[in-house]
Amino acid sequence: MTRIHLDHAATTPLAPQVLEEMLPYLTTTQGNPSSVHASGRAARSAVDAARDRIAAALGCAQREIVFTGSGTEADNLALRGVLERWGAERGRHLVVSAIEHDAVLETAHHLADTGLAALTVAGCDRECRVSPDAVAAAVTPETVLVSVMFVNNETGAVQDIGAIAEAVHRRNPDALVHTDAVQALGRLPVHPGALGVDLLSLSAHKIYGPKGVGALWVRHGVALAAQTTGGGQERNRRSATENVAGIVGFAAAAELAERVRSDESRRQAGLCARLTTAVCQRVPDAIVTAAGAVRAAGFASFAFPGVRSDVLLATLDMDGVEASAGSACGSGAPLPSHVLRAMGYPDGLAAGALRCSTGRSTTLAQIDAAAVVIADAVARMRVRAGAATAAPG
Repeated sequence: MTRIHLDHAATTPLAPQVLEEMLPYLTTTQGNPSSVHASGRAARSAVDAARDRIAAALGCAQREIVFTGSGTEADNLALRGVLERWGAERGRHLVVSAIEHDAVLETAHHLADTGLAALTVAGCDRECRVSPDAVAAAVTPETVLVSVMFVNNETGAVQDIGAIAEAVHRRNPDALVHTDAVQALGRLPVHPGALGVDLLSLSAHKIYGPKGVGALWVRHGVALAAQTTGGGQERNRRSATENVAGIVGFAAAAELAERVRSDESRRQAGLCARLTTAVCQRVPDAIVTAAGAVRAAGFASFAFPGVRSDVLLATLDMDGVEASAGSACGSGAPLPSHVLRAMGYPDGLAAGALRCSTGRSTTLAQIDAAAVVIADAVARMRVRAGAATAAPG
């Protein structure tokens, strides 16, 4: 069976040219970047060069980039680091949107539940759009940080981060604005200075780089408390020996993502439109979620009445199609999507979510084949559900 991978939003394969750049730092160049001997200096030079390359891709200063072990760590460093550094002076109020990745949403709830912060969760509309005015209305003189993601990881809906940042800063000039841009890099221009934010999170494995490395962009002049202490790496913002090979791979992947972004975004947008049309033709009551929003390329998301996501994913997997119900971090649990719930969908529909996400290797033939498999799987599940309902107790 030839498998069709439609879960690139969960992770992407390591690009061959990225692996090629990483190999020397996995094999022959093994120094610690903090060591002063020749091997250490070579490792430090590689990290510094990678930081410069990523800064060029983002249009920022290299000193503003903090390397982390993941996008999740970058999100945690933003929320916890700002709250710990500024909470006593500016207030302990956080504002996050209801459609955030769990790395932001669960962290914010934990901080509130443990009494370290007050929390306001800003909603969205039926199309997964977060209103700048609604976010600003939640801001108070005690607000220390606002976090709204750039591209939603379940629906692909793009938020107007520039307008949100402007509205927040107008309401409270001291409030800092963070955006999780993990799903945006490689799909949209990601220039944090132009967006007007103060902090921005990224992850390498979403852009054909290695797993286990991310970054937090921190606007120059914004101080935050380190959440890992020790040797003082990353300008005392994240102590730990740098993952040299991973950082080099991140830089190579970021440059590649920028080179192919325009062409790939156009191509993948067409593939997702074709998949959406084909699925809806075969399943007339399928709901295309966030259809009215501006969506990043590579996302086709649905809700199927009368279908459970966990069963659908297992069925598709057996039929050779790999997809997800939403965030890969939570899709193992058969729970209604918190994003669809925030969009106003009842639990029955929110529990029937399907996210298909394309990548550079996705072909037109795969899209056409996947549409048939998805429609057939939904039909078979409904037949089984009908038979179970009709069976005598």
